[in-house]
Amino acid sequence: MQDTLKIENLSFGYSKEKLLFENFSLRLKKGELKAIVGESGAGKSTLFEVILGNLKPLSGTVKRSSISQIFQDPYSSFHPSYTLLNQISDVASLDKLDMYLKEINLEKALLYKLPHELSGGQLQRASILRAMLMEPEILLLDEPTSALDNVIQLEVMQMLIKRLDSTAMLLITHDMELASWCADEVITI
Repeated sequence: MQDTLKIENLSFGYSKEKLLFENFSLRLKKGELKAIVGESGAGKSTLFEVILGNLKPLSGTVKRSSISQIFQDPYSSFHPSYTLLNQISDVASLDKLDMYLKEINLEKALLYKLPHELSGGQLQRASILRAMLMEPEILLLDEPTSALDNVIQLEVMQMLIKRLDSTAMLLITHDMELASWCADEVITI
């Protein structure tokens, strides 16, 4: 099966004297979930920014298929002045909306609200909904369940794992237990 994400000999740092990672390589195929774990400041979120093309590596290559991201902070991932439905429909098809709403236990009426009108957990599930509706070949998960209680966290991760038949996932987490439970491979940086 073809790689959906191929990182080869990637080096990055905000200065050449202090690299966050050096000669980092990773391959990800559809159906795989790999987890990146490490201390705060180790470069996990920075790696996602490089993968997304928002930061340029010092050396190495990143080749990727279509991509979507679920951010750790759902409030910063939505514009405060537009309803959630407006923002979701701008980037994704709504064909599977009702199916995904049921799976992530989110009421459709909430999508007609502004982001600040939802709880952190509701907004995080809306962020997950948006990413799934985009039907990416790669889903970047940056602490995707940190705003959720333990029961909802488990339900959401199970729902995401069910989607591995159609996507590949790269998870950033501080939660080694979560990484060990769901990932095919755990990579420490």
